[in-house]
Amino acid sequence: AVLDNALQGREAANFEFPLFTKDKQRVEVLLNATSRRDVTGKIIGVIGVGQDITERKQVEIEKTRVAQELQTFIDTANAPIFGIDANGLVNEWNNKAAEITGFSREEVMGQSLVDEYITDEYRASVKAVLDNALHGREAANFEFPLYTKDERRVEVLLNATTRRDVSGRVIGVIGVGQD
Repeated sequence: AVLDNALQGREAANFEFPLFTKDKQRVEVLLNATSRRDVTGKIIGVIGVGQDITERKQVEIEKTRVAQELQTFIDTANAPIFGIDANGLVNEWNNKAAEITGFSREEVMGQSLVDEYITDEYRASVKAVLDNALHGREAANFEFPLYTKDERRVEVLLNATTRRDVSGRVIGVIGVGQD
C-alpha cells in the first residue's frame, strides 16, 4: 500500500515494517517512500530509503518489559507507594496504599495528595517534605498520620524521593511508606 500510494503521488515517511534477509533473519526497517518523477513531472516509479532500526526496536521492547516489571514491583510491594507529579497530584498509588487507606487507585489518581488525604495538622509539614523532594532535597523517615477512608488514623513513616525524567528534569516525587 505504501508503494502503491507513492506511485499515486502520496508519499510516506517513517513507515515501519519487517524485512526478511536471505537467511530468514528479521530486520526492522524504517522506510521513506518518495515518488520518482521524470523531467515532465510524470511519476515513473518509487524511491525508497530505508534504515535498519532492529536494534532500536529491541531496546524499545526491553524498556517496555523493564517498565512493566517495575510497575508490577510497585503494585505488589509490601509497602505503600505513591507518586505525585510536579503539581502535587497523585499519579501512582500501589495496592498496599489502597489496602492501608481504603482509597482505590481510581479514587486518588489526579487528586491533590496533600489537600485531600493529609490531615490538617500535618498538611504544611507534608507539603514541605514533598516540595523539598520536588527541588531535589529528599527525605527519609518522615513520620505523619494519614486518615483512611473510614477515618481511622494510620501512622506512616515516609521516604520521599525525587522523580526525574531521562534528561534529569524533576517530574515528581515517589513516596515509599511504612505502616
